[in-house]
Amino acid sequence: MNSEKRLDRAQLASAFVVIAFYAAVFAAEQALPPTSMLFTVLKKGAVYALVAVAMNLLNGFTGIFSLGQAGFMLVGAYAYAVLTIPEAARASVYQYFSGGVVHFTVPVPVALIAAGLAAALFAWLIGLPVLRLKSDYLAIATLGFAEIVRAIFQWNQLGPVTNGSNMLRLFPAFNDFNVKNASGEVLVYLSTLVPLLVSGLCIALIVMMINSTYGRALRAIRDDEIAAEAMGVRLSSHKQLAFCVSSFFTGVAGAMLAMYQTSVQAKSFTSAMTYEILLIVVIGGVGSITGSCLSAFLFVACSEWWLRFLDEKQVVAGIQVPLLRNGFRLVVFSIVIMIVVLFFRRGILGTKELPDLFRRKGERA
Repeated sequence: MNSEKRLDRAQLASAFVVIAFYAAVFAAEQALPPTSMLFTVLKKGAVYALVAVAMNLLNGFTGIFSLGQAGFMLVGAYAYAVLTIPEAARASVYQYFSGGVVHFTVPVPVALIAAGLAAALFAWLIGLPVLRLKSDYLAIATLGFAEIVRAIFQWNQLGPVTNGSNMLRLFPAFNDFNVKNASGEVLVYLSTLVPLLVSGLCIALIVMMINSTYGRALRAIRDDEIAAEAMGVRLSSHKQLAFCVSSFFTGVAGAMLAMYQTSVQAKSFTSAMTYEILLIVVIGGVGSITGSCLSAFLFVACSEWWLRFLDEKQVVAGIQVPLLRNGFRLVVFSIVIMIVVLFFRRGILGTKELPDLFRRKGERA
C-alpha cells in the first residue's frame, strides 16, 4: 500500500512538472518578444524530442537499429506541405510544373495525421524485406532507403507532386496558430505552445504503447528474440508494428519540422540529420523517454543558442581572442559531446523516467 502511494506521488509530481512547464511556456510567450532565441529552441526542440522518442522506440525498446529517420521525416514533411498549400498559392509554388496535380487543401490536424500515415506506409513497404536483416545490415539498409527517397523526391518526373528540386512553401506554419484580430495584430501567442502540445501528445501515445502488452513484448524481443518467440511473441509482426508506429510519429515530426522551417526541400534531409537524432538518443539514454526529451532540448540549445558566440570574433581588452571564428562552435560542441559520452556511458538518465526522479533511493516502479 505504501509503495502504491509513493508511486502515485511520483506520478503526480511528474504531472505537476509537465503542467508547470507548459504554463511557463505560455506565460513566457506572452511576455517575451517573439524573436527570442528561447522560442526557437523550444520549437525545434519539440520536433527533435518527438523524432528522438520515436527512434528510441526502435533502438531502445525493440532492439531494431534503424537509420532511416531522415527519410521518414522527408516523407512526412512533403505529405504535409503538398496537402496544405493554399489553392491560390499553388501556381507560384509549382511555377515550373503548371501548378501541380494536387488542387485541394486539408486542415492542419488532418495533414499531420496524413503525414504520419504516409511515412508509416513507406515503413510497411520497406519493412517487409528489410526487417529480416540484423544489426548493422539493417542500419545500412534503412540508411540507404533514406538516401534513395531523398533522390527520388528531387526527380523532375515527380515535379507535379513534389516540385522536383525546388522547395515547397506558403503552407501553414507555427506562426499561424497565433490568435489575431481583424487587423492582423496578435492577441495571444501560441506558436510555441502548440508544437509543444502536439509533440507532448504524440510522446504520451508512445509511452502508452511502451507500457502496454505490446511494449512488454517489444522489450522481450530486445532482450532475447529466441526466448520471446518461445513465449508466443510473433517476431515479424511485432517488429513491423514497432517500425510502422515509430515511422508514423517520425513522419509527424517531419511535418512539424516543415512548419518550423516554413519551407521544404529534399536536399536538407541528409544522413547528418539522422546522426543528430541518434546522438540525442545516446546522450539522453537508450531506453529512456525522458532522457530523449531532455537531451533534445539541450542539444538544440547548445547548437543553436548557447554556443553561438563562438562563431563570432571577440575582442577583450583590445586583443582579439584566437580561434573564435565561423565554425568553431561545432568544434567545441563536438568536444562537449565527447565528454558527455565518456563520463555518462548510459546517457544522462540511463533507463530512468521522470517519475523515477521523484522516488527515493531503493524504491521501484
